[in-house]
Amino acid sequence: MIGSQLLDYPIADVPAAAQIIPVLPGVDWVRMPLPYALDHINLWMLADGKDVVIVDTGFGLEQVQTAWTEILERDPRHISGIVVTHCHPDHVGLADWLSQRNDAPVFMTQSEFFGAHALWHQMPGYSVPDMLGQFAAHGLDAARLQALESRGNAYRRGVPSLPRSFHRMFGGDVLHIDGLEWRVIVGYGHSPEHASLYCEELRALISGDMLLPRISTNVSVFAATPNDDPLTWFLESLQRIKDLPEDTLVLPSHGKPFRGLRTRIAQLEAHHRERCDALLEVLDVPRTAAEILATMFPRELDTHQVMFAMGEAVAHLNYLAVRKEVARLVDRDGITRFVRTA
Repeated sequence: MIGSQLLDYPIADVPAAAQIIPVLPGVDWVRMPLPYALDHINLWMLADGKDVVIVDTGFGLEQVQTAWTEILERDPRHISGIVVTHCHPDHVGLADWLSQRNDAPVFMTQSEFFGAHALWHQMPGYSVPDMLGQFAAHGLDAARLQALESRGNAYRRGVPSLPRSFHRMFGGDVLHIDGLEWRVIVGYGHSPEHASLYCEELRALISGDMLLPRISTNVSVFAATPNDDPLTWFLESLQRIKDLPEDTLVLPSHGKPFRGLRTRIAQLEAHHRERCDALLEVLDVPRTAAEILATMFPRELDTHQVMFAMGEAVAHLNYLAVRKEVARLVDRDGITRFVRTA
């Protein structure tokens, strides 16, 4: 939690299972369960005349399918479109199922469509063996590598199937839904080409995972692009959101809707700088990403969390390396360490 008490949460309640809460004219809030410590995802239903557009679809669990079935059986509207903000399982998980069930087109950015298929099909650089090799090179111990390997392709458990075709969205595109204009704002760092939606008339931002009220968005490095600097991309992407009006109602994927957009972005910027400064304190000697996990995450991590934590540790170290605040050292065994340069 990063200063979330400074934000304004205008909606006290959260939707119960298979229920909806209206948050704005024509905008309904749905909440579905997740099988993680982060136990929920927010999904959105946008009125489209006699139809409805769904934004994000939930994790591919039978109980989520059951909840959607209950909601849609009570709601006579036809689904005119399914917008997927990005390729992570809790967002795209049931997109194909809902699309086929209701003969509805799926809208995504191209990089998210390809990213989903790369993970689902275990393409080079996005496979479990490649991830394990990356983490081993960054010092992760054998026991935790084995725990990650034993999960297999966990992505498929949350995404039973994927759409085979889609309507491509670009940053700056406008989706016309029930007479309202929802502008696509792309962001990078959390996922390949994340799409948030902003409606000026409603003063509302469906932020996906790009802006969350209580936790910091995961920013990770993939094995396919080991020297990427996704933290810079993420922070730069926040600037596109920062220009929106401060009274914008942010509809995040996790946590409650809130106002205080610029305040939250300032908190996140300070948070990531504080994390980097904490790393610099312990990088007086060369250390691997695995060795600095406790500095970034001073708590017990389950196997799922270790995966995200390692990706995020590498992202912060790459960020510092790009700025020449640390040097990257690779020994004869291929183990990568980082050390403070001054």
